[in-house]
Amino acid sequence: MIYCYEILRWEILNKVMRAFSRCAIVGKRFPICHVHLGDIIVEVSSFSTSGRKFGRDFSYEFERPSGCDEKDYIRWRNCMQRDFTINGLMFDPYAKMVYDYIGGIEDIRKAKVRTVISANTSFQDDCARILRALRIGARLGFRFSKETSHFIKHLSSSILKLDRGRLLMEMNYMLAYGSAEASLRLLWKFGLLEILLPLQASYFVQHGFRRRDKRSNMLLSLFSNLDKLLAPDRPCHSSLWVAILAFHKALSDRPRDPLVVAVFSLAVYNGGNMLEAVKIARKITKPHDDTFHELLDPHDLDFETVKFEAMDLATSIKAALTKMTDEYIVSQAMAGYPQAPFSDLVFIPLGLYLRACKIFECVRGGAEKEFVSKQGSKIDYESLALGSLTEVRHTFARIVFDTVYPLNLNLN
Repeated sequence: MIYCYEILRWEILNKVMRAFSRCAIVGKRFPICHVHLGDIIVEVSSFSTSGRKFGRDFSYEFERPSGCDEKDYIRWRNCMQRDFTINGLMFDPYAKMVYDYIGGIEDIRKAKVRTVISANTSFQDDCARILRALRIGARLGFRFSKETSHFIKHLSSSILKLDRGRLLMEMNYMLAYGSAEASLRLLWKFGLLEILLPLQASYFVQHGFRRRDKRSNMLLSLFSNLDKLLAPDRPCHSSLWVAILAFHKALSDRPRDPLVVAVFSLAVYNGGNMLEAVKIARKITKPHDDTFHELLDPHDLDFETVKFEAMDLATSIKAALTKMTDEYIVSQAMAGYPQAPFSDLVFIPLGLYLRACKIFECVRGGAEKEFVSKQGSKIDYESLALGSLTEVRHTFARIVFDTVYPLNLNLN
C-alpha cells in the first residue's frame, strides 16, 4: 500500500492538535505544530512509524544499510529526512539511549551545521531550512560546512517561496531569543538581509559593516543590548524587535541630539510624562557614545525644543514602520540591490505594525491618565513574551538608553 506523504503529515499534526488544548499549525507547504506547554513552545513535525515508502516524489532515494533490522531502518529513514545532522539525533527515554545514524554527535563536537543530505537538494526540498541553518549558527555560534555555506548563499532567494507567516516566525526565532546581533550578521553575510529587511541592509551598505567592531554600528549595538536581556527560554514579543528596527531607521534617516533620544526613551518608559522625562534626562552626567552617526553633538536645548524633538522622533518612527510595511517602498529599496531578485515582500502583518506603533503613542499623545509606572528594573519575562505594553516599553527604553549611554564607554 502506498501512502501520500502530505496527507499523512497533516493527519499526524491534526492528531497533535486534538491531543493538546493549546497548539497551532504554522506554515502551509511545510507545516509544523506549535504546542504550548506552560511558558514554553514545543515544535512538532511529522514522524513516520512505518518502513513503507511514501508516495511523495523524493528527489533522493535511501538505500537500506546492511545488517539493519526493521526498527533501526525506520529510525534511520526518519533521521535521513531531518534537516541537519545535529537535529537528527533520536533519544529513547525508556532505554536511555541516543541513536545517531548520520554523524550528529561528531558535528556537535566540531560545532558545525551540516545538512543530512546534499545541501543543494535539502534546501530545494525545503527552503525554510536556509533560515533555520542561520538561526542555529547564530544561536549556538556554530560554523557551516563548506557545502552548506555555499548553497545557503546560492539559494538564498528561494525563501521568497515561503508564506509570510512562516517568514515572520523564522525571523522571530532569530531576533527574539537572544541571538539577534549574530543573526543580523549572518543574514547580511549570506545575502538574505536585502531580501528580508532591505531598508536595514541599505544602512550597512551606506555606513559600512565592521565584522568585529559593533560600537560604530548602532543597529548592531541595539540588538546586542537586546540579546543581553534575552535567552532561548526568555524571549521577547516580536513587537519589541520590530520597534527597535523602526527606531533605528528613523534615527539613521535623521540624527538627533542625545538628550532628545534620552527624553524620548524615558517618555516611552513612563507613559508619556514629558516633564518628568526631561527632568531625569537633564541629570544624566555620563557621556553618550559619540561613535554613532545617528547622534548629533549635544546642544543646550530648552524644554519646548526637547519636547518637540522627542515628539517628532516618535512621529518619524511611525513613518519608518509604515515604510517597512509598504510593499511599494520595500520594492524600491530592493531595486538598490541588482544582484537580489525583485521582491515587494512584507512579512510584518498589520496587527504587529499596530502593536509596535502603540509603544510610542504615549510620546505624542501626552501622559496616559491610567498609567502605572513599573516598579524596579527586573523584567517580567512572561509578560514580555506575551507583549505586555508596560513590559515592552520598559525593555525598549532600557535598550535604547544602554546603547546611547553605555556603562563601559571607553573615551580614549
